[in-house]
Amino acid sequence: MRIAQIAPLFEAVPPKLYGGTERVVYSLTEELVALGHDVTLFASGDSITSATLAPMREQALRLDPTVKDWIASYMRMMELVYRRAHEFDVLHFHTDYFPLSLFSRQHTPFLTTLHGRLDLPEFKEVYETFPDAPFVSISDNQRRPIPGLNWVRTVLHGMPADLLTPQKVEQRYFAFLGRVSPEKGLDKAIRISAAAGVKLKVAAKVDTADRAYYESEIAPLLATNPHVEFIGEINDAQKPAFLSGAHALLFPIDWPEPFGLVMIESMACGTPVIAFNRGSVPEVIDHGVTGFIVPDEAAAIAAIGSLDRLDRKAVRARFEQRFTARRMAEDYLDVYEELIVGSRPLLRAVGD
Repeated sequence: MRIAQIAPLFEAVPPKLYGGTERVVYSLTEELVALGHDVTLFASGDSITSATLAPMREQALRLDPTVKDWIASYMRMMELVYRRAHEFDVLHFHTDYFPLSLFSRQHTPFLTTLHGRLDLPEFKEVYETFPDAPFVSISDNQRRPIPGLNWVRTVLHGMPADLLTPQKVEQRYFAFLGRVSPEKGLDKAIRISAAAGVKLKVAAKVDTADRAYYESEIAPLLATNPHVEFIGEINDAQKPAFLSGAHALLFPIDWPEPFGLVMIESMACGTPVIAFNRGSVPEVIDHGVTGFIVPDEAAAIAAIGSLDRLDRKAVRARFEQRFTARRMAEDYLDVYEELIVGSRPLLRAVGD
């Protein structure tokens, strides 16, 4: 099958540090190539892939301080992909609403995986403008704000089975991994770990948009809580030791998380997750097996006392059953085939 993967341009594929969507696109692309498909990756030129790379700009947008209008890069990208659409059996976009108008007016089957939140009014308006465009959700919960779209499948994220693996290290702390922002709940993680009397290691990115929040809310907590060690962003090579050394990953989110890639990264290392019951969490965490789903900080603190009941080997085994890149790629291949078959004109019976 000739497949085009169209990635966001904010980060390279794979991302050098933080970047959930680009990480998923990388895992999917590599697995499709491994399965024998002819894949072209439309992404920034600093991406690394086994597929054929179609560079859309020299480097990722986040690494280029000269960019003032990032939308211009996406508009150019859509046009360049459109000019080559006939070369592919299917076009798979990971770029939100940008492809919808142009690619609804051409014949190559296409789909868009929506990776972000959908609970903002402007998203409902733009997506409902294209009722026939096929979408893939990354959790069933993600669909709730706009249930009437042409949802063709939910495909849970996956990652290479051997990318992150359990390490033989002693567990001495709790881990917080990802991004510092109000909805990610780092302030709650700090309070939970303090109540438990356990060190918290924070490996997280501070976006420019969240810098004011970090300075006003998080920095004071770091200054007054010596049990917290702020590491900053880490890469994939650093994650196995970081996650394996944790009693649990704390995931006290306060928003409808569409998926939460850090949860399966933790599970890949055999580390259970204590997560608030928001968004996709019940679809990712098997309560009592790969972690605990709790309603609030008090329940999270209580759950810490039950962590020794969880088998870290079983956590890893459940990751292998549910969240590998191979499973994700096979799910998407089913979707591609359905779209391709559905796009073929019906053959008239002889004599009609």
